[in-house]
Amino acid sequence: MKTLILGLVLFLGPHAVRIVADEWRSQQIARWGEKPWKAVFSLLSLLGLVLIGWGYGAVRLETTDLWVPPVWTRHLAALLTLPAFVLLAAAHVPGSRMKAQIGHPMLLGTLLWAVAHLLANARVADLLLFGSFALWSALAFRAARRRDSRDGVIREGRAGRNAISALSGLVAWVAFAFWLHPLLIGVRPFGGA
Repeated sequence: MKTLILGLVLFLGPHAVRIVADEWRSQQIARWGEKPWKAVFSLLSLLGLVLIGWGYGAVRLETTDLWVPPVWTRHLAALLTLPAFVLLAAAHVPGSRMKAQIGHPMLLGTLLWAVAHLLANARVADLLLFGSFALWSALAFRAARRRDSRDGVIREGRAGRNAISALSGLVAWVAFAFWLHPLLIGVRPFGGA
């Protein structure tokens, strides 16, 4: 459990700086330079992500069940991740109306992914992992929208670019749900172990 917690701190900690200390972050970037800041940020995030995967993999089946989710919640979670993947794709498709209207679709997609997994997983490790990501992404989304409002950020996008986001998200979701999730996580979202 300690490895999972350390991973979450190393990954979400740097990602939370803009939520709690945006001005301090700007000062450090000015002091260090953007490239060194990004290098340290990336190294901490990568190390955190590795530790999260390792730590969660080691404890996910060993921790205490908090409740027993009904079987249908697994299917609901698998379906809810589809729009999460579309939102993640929209974050990388320039000029989409979806990105323009939401502003930060990756954060919203992460929130939806985390909530979907909380519905279907009820162990202590699940609550720690997915609950941490849900809380962080909700707070980060709110902080980012406030910054956009404060800074007068206006995004424009074309509806036609939404189709690229939707198709990219769908392809990624199918690949992950039917191939990568069982391979990497050991769980088949649509049945089986």
